[in-house]
Amino acid sequence: MDSVRTLVPARLDRLPWSGFHTRLVLALGVAWVLDGMEITIASAIGSVLQERQTLGLTAVEVGFTATVYLIGQVAGALVFGRLSDRFGRRKLFIITLALYLAANGITAFSPNLAFLLFFRFFAGAGIGGEYAAIHSAIDELIPSRYRGRVDLAVSGTYWLGAIIGTASTYILLNPDLLPIDLGWRLGLLIGPVLGAMIWVLRRHLPESPRWLLMHGRHEEAEQAAEMVERAVAESGRPLPPVDESKAMELRPHGSPTYREILKVVFREYPTRTILGLTMMISQSFLYNAIFFTYVIVLGAFYGVSASDASKFMLAFAVGNLAGPFVLGHLFDTVGRRVMITSTYVTSGVLLAITGWMFKEGMLTATTQTILWSVIFFIASAAASSGYLTVSELFPLEIRALAIALFFSVAQGFGALGPTIFGALIGDQDHPDPTRLFYGYLFASALMVAGGVVAWFFAVNAERRSLEDLAPSLSMRDARHATT
Repeated sequence: MDSVRTLVPARLDRLPWSGFHTRLVLALGVAWVLDGMEITIASAIGSVLQERQTLGLTAVEVGFTATVYLIGQVAGALVFGRLSDRFGRRKLFIITLALYLAANGITAFSPNLAFLLFFRFFAGAGIGGEYAAIHSAIDELIPSRYRGRVDLAVSGTYWLGAIIGTASTYILLNPDLLPIDLGWRLGLLIGPVLGAMIWVLRRHLPESPRWLLMHGRHEEAEQAAEMVERAVAESGRPLPPVDESKAMELRPHGSPTYREILKVVFREYPTRTILGLTMMISQSFLYNAIFFTYVIVLGAFYGVSASDASKFMLAFAVGNLAGPFVLGHLFDTVGRRVMITSTYVTSGVLLAITGWMFKEGMLTATTQTILWSVIFFIASAAASSGYLTVSELFPLEIRALAIALFFSVAQGFGALGPTIFGALIGDQDHPDPTRLFYGYLFASALMVAGGVVAWFFAVNAERRSLEDLAPSLSMRDARHATT
């Protein structure tokens, strides 16, 4: 295929923020809200599903439903991530949301465990596929100077979902208001109802012009870019002139083979791979370790009942939600290297100090929650920057799959967190704070290590185009054709 000269990426990056970009973020970012809501509601209904009037599950079976959901996320991320790179962002973010809506809606009518597990897997697969497709689309359509704060805000909305899920369980799981076998089913329908409203918005979004270019669909890319420019102009924002010097030559590469993908990830960008793995693994372990044992810690060490624990969880979620929104713009102004390093190291050090205070018996349930909310205000921005990093630092042709690969590895390591911390807590009648303190120290060390690696390997990606950060395979093919 012949090379083409294009200004499409430069045209997209020079645009001012507009209503189009807001609609884009709302339509695509809902995936994180849905996941946060799903995890929270699923955790809350666990005890309800053990009741004889519902499904009568055992504690092990309840835990297995969460495991199956997470396995579905990993499988969905890997399968749909590859398909998103091959068939386009738009097709996949419509398909993955539809899969989630159908599977989770059907799950609400589960008559038994096998039925529940089957559809929970596919609900998880839909959400996992969402992560790969939506982060790719957002990064490729959002102007470069806003990319950092937008990515962080989108990832941070997981905690908005957690807040919605926590608030809804107050009503839905109250047996004085709803029959015990009805509330949990209605809880599982909240996500599909919200997702169905957003699905309508997604149908009006364009395909990524950048993806179209890399697959030889130059005219469609021009039309998609014109559509975005027209939407910006209609919102009353003037269109800045296009810098002709930013034109680029492309020789459409199409979908790379798995051999090409491995070469790019491990041979061409080894330090970026180390950076991405370190960031994603450390934040995943930290979050899964703390979040999934939070209620157990409150009960075992402070005597907080399961019903009262939701109030503490709500404060924890608010701190996590605020972090990316408050700190996000600094990743575009102060810069990636400084902010990634500082958020990882600071949250790790504060966790170690709080862990020591916990071991020494200096905290109450309230003060520990306040300190954890402060720590995760910072750690939430750090964790969100992990997704930003793996999304923007690899060539377009493998972007969605790269996100999926790093997400999957992180989930695998993160899944160890609850198991390890559960063992450290031990017998809830005689819990040992010293053993748990060592667990906090380990999670703290992982976060500090992530910050140190970022200081040496992070890329100053703020306000730079994706093509400048990681030239696409199509750009390389064009260069080779002229030499």
